[in-house]
Amino acid sequence: MHKGQLKSWFDNKGFGFIESPELKQDTFIHISALKEMSRKPKIGDFIYFEVEQQSNGKTSAINCRIEGVAAKALKQQKHRVYKNSFSPKSKTVLLFAIIVVCAFAYQRLNVKTPHIPAEQFTAPKVNSFPPQPVINTQSQFSCDGRQHCSEMSSYEEAKYFLQNCPNTKMDGDGDGIPCERQFNTF
Repeated sequence: MHKGQLKSWFDNKGFGFIESPELKQDTFIHISALKEMSRKPKIGDFIYFEVEQQSNGKTSAINCRIEGVAAKALKQQKHRVYKNSFSPKSKTVLLFAIIVVCAFAYQRLNVKTPHIPAEQFTAPKVNSFPPQPVINTQSQFSCDGRQHCSEMSSYEEAKYFLQNCPNTKMDGDGDGIPCERQFNTF
């Protein structure tokens, strides 16, 4: 380690030169070599330093400190504490919400109802009109969850659904004739 006196300092450029009786020539010093000091150097300050040979053959001062000037207090890095954004309670709430949404979607999308043979249902039949000819619609239609007249494409289909499928809503007056206004059957 060498000791020298700051001979010149260019504050606007951030460098200067140290004169040391131990060295043949003045040594270049940059402000970055004094980054641990609590103040900038002044001409006449005594500086302790090590010498580094640069690639251009010149020397520069490194690991410098100003005699009688305190070093900056080392800033302790604050350790960041990262909280888990999902606490066990919020995970439980999120899981419950997902289950509710899935159950609702399953209920809404599960439109197919199992085919229940007509023998198991005894729908009230009111014979206020002459009997209609029986059409073999068993092979054409099947219960697929439709319940309203607006979902039917023909009177025969509506009649099949009313007689064979549960939960239909096509006979508002209960007379056994489905979709009377839609198909204008009578």
